[in-house]
Amino acid sequence: MTEVQFHFNVADRLGYACRLLRKAVRSGTRVAVTAPPATLSRLDRALWTFDPQEFLPHLLVRAGEPVPTRLRRTPIWLVERADLAAQHPVLVHLGEQPAEGFESFSRLIEIVSTDPAEREAARLRWKHYAGRGYAIAKFEAAAP
Repeated sequence: MTEVQFHFNVADRLGYACRLLRKAVRSGTRVAVTAPPATLSRLDRALWTFDPQEFLPHLLVRAGEPVPTRLRRTPIWLVERADLAAQHPVLVHLGEQPAEGFESFSRLIEIVSTDPAEREAARLRWKHYAGRGYAIAKFEAAAP
C-alpha cells in the first residue's frame, strides 16, 4: 500500500520541492512530480536555478509526447499525470485535487504551504486518502 505523507507549513513550495528532489537524487531515488502545467514550468525553471553549484537532472514530460529512450533513466520527471511516470517509486504532488494514480507509487508526498486556501484543499486531499484506508504521516516544515 502506498505510504502517504503530508509536509505542512512550507513557506516556499517550489524551493522545498527542489530541496526534497535534491535529497532524493542524492539517495538514488527516482521521483515523479505532478502539478498543473504552469506549476511544472515554474518548477522546471527553479530546478535549473535554485542552487548554482549543483545540477538536478530532470525532465519535463508533456502529455502526448514520447520520452526518448536516452532520457528514460532521468531521475526526476515532471508530469501532468502520474501515469506518465508510473515506473518511479515516489510521487510528489503539487496539485489541488487528489493525485490520480497515486496507488501505483510506493510513496506519495503532498507539499502544503501556509496559504489558507491551499491548506483547505490539502484537508480535502487528506480526507480523500484517509477515506480509502491509507495511513497518513504528517510532517511540519522546519522554520527557515
